[in-house]
Amino acid sequence: MEIIYYGHACFGYKTSSSQVIIDPFISGNELAKDIDINQIKADYIFLTHAHFDHILDVETIAKNNDATILANAEIASHYEKLGFKVISMNIGGVKKFDFGRVKMVAAVHSSSFPDGSYGGLACGFLMKMDGKVIYHAGDTALTMDMKLLPYVYGYIHVAVLPIGNNYTMGVYDAVAASKFVNTRNTIASHYDTFPAIRVNKDKAQHLFLSEEKHLTFLPIGGTVDVNTFV
Repeated sequence: MEIIYYGHACFGYKTSSSQVIIDPFISGNELAKDIDINQIKADYIFLTHAHFDHILDVETIAKNNDATILANAEIASHYEKLGFKVISMNIGGVKKFDFGRVKMVAAVHSSSFPDGSYGGLACGFLMKMDGKVIYHAGDTALTMDMKLLPYVYGYIHVAVLPIGNNYTMGVYDAVAASKFVNTRNTIASHYDTFPAIRVNKDKAQHLFLSEEKHLTFLPIGGTVDVNTFV
């Protein structure tokens, strides 16, 4: 199974049977200008919240692929009214897929659509895909709820955590989050896109290494095989 980085907080998950993309914000990201959203394949689009930098390319990708949008009840209702296929969930819910299971988990963050309308509760996803467990945190602060996650599907092979500070937790809290979820492996998310969330990558990796953890910065358009994480 592969994880693909499309920039900012957008990731793809290519399983043995389906392709999932989370929080598609690509066409508005200058750092991702070499990514052609019309070439992206997706069976499902998962959304953590309604901010513009997480939903900008939802409609284009959904139309191109006849994809199903999975999100909280408020976001799902918004896209259902626009004629898209949706799966409506809320915090704590679990859905079964041919590739495994997805549990919607809590995130501490705001959520509103670009027009200011309410976007429901922000969330993250704890996913068991092709036998590997991935925690995709979404935009969140550090929270004690993270300590519960290893008890759901067992060892978390990799956590995708925001590290940019200002709008989410920063590097120091991300190190703590990796301890809370008891994973050795973290992939960085939500950094460098805007001036307010630029990070020192060398310092960030050193902080993780000092706690015997590993932080991966994927290049935009880059992929990693989840089987490399142990």
